[in-house]
Amino acid sequence: MSPSGKRTRSPDAPSTRTSLPLSPGAGLYSARVAWRHSLRFRLALMYSLTALALMTITTLGMTIYLLGQMDRQFDRRLTDRADAVAEAYTNLSSNLGKKLPPISGYTALIGQDGKLISISHALQSNGPGPHLKSGDPFPYLNQTHFSIQAAPMRSTIRSAGDFGTVWVALPEDDLVTARYSAARTLALALTLTPLLMLLLGWLVGKRALAGLGQAADLADRIDPTRSLATLPRPEREDEVHRLLAAINRLLVRIEAGQQREKQLLGQIVHELGAPLTVLKASLARAGERTGDPEVLRASLVADELNFTTQDLMQLARGELEMRLVWHYIPATTLQGRLDRLVPGTDFTGHWSSGVLCDPDRLTQALRNLLANARRAAGPSGHVSIKLTETPEWLTFEVRDDGPGLPPELGEQIFDPFVSGAGSSGLGLSVSRQIALMHGGNLSGGNHPAGGAQFLLTIPGAALGDDDPQERAAPDNAAP
Repeated sequence: MSPSGKRTRSPDAPSTRTSLPLSPGAGLYSARVAWRHSLRFRLALMYSLTALALMTITTLGMTIYLLGQMDRQFDRRLTDRADAVAEAYTNLSSNLGKKLPPISGYTALIGQDGKLISISHALQSNGPGPHLKSGDPFPYLNQTHFSIQAAPMRSTIRSAGDFGTVWVALPEDDLVTARYSAARTLALALTLTPLLMLLLGWLVGKRALAGLGQAADLADRIDPTRSLATLPRPEREDEVHRLLAAINRLLVRIEAGQQREKQLLGQIVHELGAPLTVLKASLARAGERTGDPEVLRASLVADELNFTTQDLMQLARGELEMRLVWHYIPATTLQGRLDRLVPGTDFTGHWSSGVLCDPDRLTQALRNLLANARRAAGPSGHVSIKLTETPEWLTFEVRDDGPGLPPELGEQIFDPFVSGAGSSGLGLSVSRQIALMHGGNLSGGNHPAGGAQFLLTIPGAALGDDDPQERAAPDNAAP
């Protein structure tokens, strides 16, 4: 600290915007977005459903084709056997008196009258029973598909010349087993494969969409009120690269628009500042000479307009472009300034202490609070400011007996151009900005006894050379 009381180093961060600060919602993208709504899950699900449809059509077609081939092969085997047996009896019919050829397997010879002539041993022992004999009707003659002792069978008939009809059957249990096995395998494949593909798509999507997730996290960190630094782009010129390039172009346009707005606002404030200063001084002198209440009221209006231009200049410069000039001053110095700026204010508390601050900026912040309180309370209302000192903090409590703050506004009361009392809506926003730059905070609410209450807290002078901006201000929740 210099002998004059001026702090030799500025606690403010440099104005060069090379870093990308975190906004209040940074890093919460993954937590806010449900997994089922994520692009990664939707892509994995779409990939799995598409692959499932293609696999179902392909596998089902191949299964039907293979089972059809097996069925046709079984029919050929059955037909060949029936043709061979029928051929033996057809050739035998020209040699009467010879013994009938033996039959095996599931074979029967039925006469032209439909009566059983001969039956194979396998069919006799496994079929309807040993009671079948020559001359009995054959029960399976007109059945193509039937079961013998729960075994599925398929039969066919052929003409046996003068002997009548040859009936031949083959068990198709192997074919039925193949059908069931194919159906179970297909069902299992169509159940497990989509789940495995969904899991694989989810894992692959994590790697494929990693760049997009990082881009979302970077974009979520953008805080236009603090910095508009461009986002780093990946080396590979893919869709993520294009997205980040588009965001960077948008940031450049936003920053250019903000600069134009700040320049225009600065020019307006500059053009208004000089005439208002002259008008304020002239009205003050005229009021002292004449004592005319109208002139004094006009002087107060000019003073109000002068502070409004200061608030506009503060808004135009922004937090990053403002510099605080630190001094250690008695609190009574602030009291004297505020008493002249807002007459009729009741000062209570420990005004004998010292304050480490930028006197002009802190005066501006407290003056805005007192002016708002006076406007709300009216000319005959009560406005007070109380200074409370602790080893680490100084708290300025501003109260009035007016109607209080609109409850529907809440924290919006600190946003620029938001006002509940017909003012410009800049005072509270500027006051909070100044408090934050001092390493403190500003909060507001309605007092239980009535009226509005604002608490502006800054670090105390006992902190020495510690940077006030590096300390966390307490949560000042107004009662």
